[in-house]
Amino acid sequence: MELDPRRTAIIAVHFQNDVITPEGAFGAFFAEQATAAGVVPTTKALQEAARAAGGLVVYTRVAFQRGYGDLVGNFPLLAMVGQQGCLVDGTTAAAVVDELTPLDGDIVVTHQRVSGFVGSELDTVLRGRGIDTVVITGVATNMSVESTARSAGDLGYRTIVVSDACSAAAPEAHEASLASLGMLGEVVTSVDVLAALTGAGVPA
Repeated sequence: MELDPRRTAIIAVHFQNDVITPEGAFGAFFAEQATAAGVVPTTKALQEAARAAGGLVVYTRVAFQRGYGDLVGNFPLLAMVGQQGCLVDGTTAAAVVDELTPLDGDIVVTHQRVSGFVGSELDTVLRGRGIDTVVITGVATNMSVESTARSAGDLGYRTIVVSDACSAAAPEAHEASLASLGMLGEVVTSVDVLAALTGAGVPA
């Protein structure tokens, strides 16, 4: 596997307190598997390697204004946001978890749809930085990760999903999503990505 770090972005999808912590509004769905899979430390290792190699670290973060005037609840998943009164912009619950706090030079994109590319500046930001390859991690594999990956592929990016840096509500949902994504992009492990970012995956 080969990667040019200067043209690669690690995209961390929805590593937010309301999504992946036990106390979060969606914690009952996603926290247990996120912890079991170790998606936070694995993503942190990928981010650190990307920064060191000159790659871009990006976060997609779903959040809404108070009162939810910007929420279109046509999906059951999004309708639940308004019902539970969660993911309000500016609150700790909607913030990225402390273990993955964005650093100077990282990009944080806030959006209101399932895919991080829809209705956001993500595509513009990536193209402006000369990015043509996205390496996606996050929660949930079969929802926002898959939706973001599909959008990336449709927009022409080389799309890579890191199997052990993603999780879903159940292992079966995770595996089924990866099987679909394997036909739409590349499904790899964090070991593959780390080797490529540190030069071990690039021929001399």
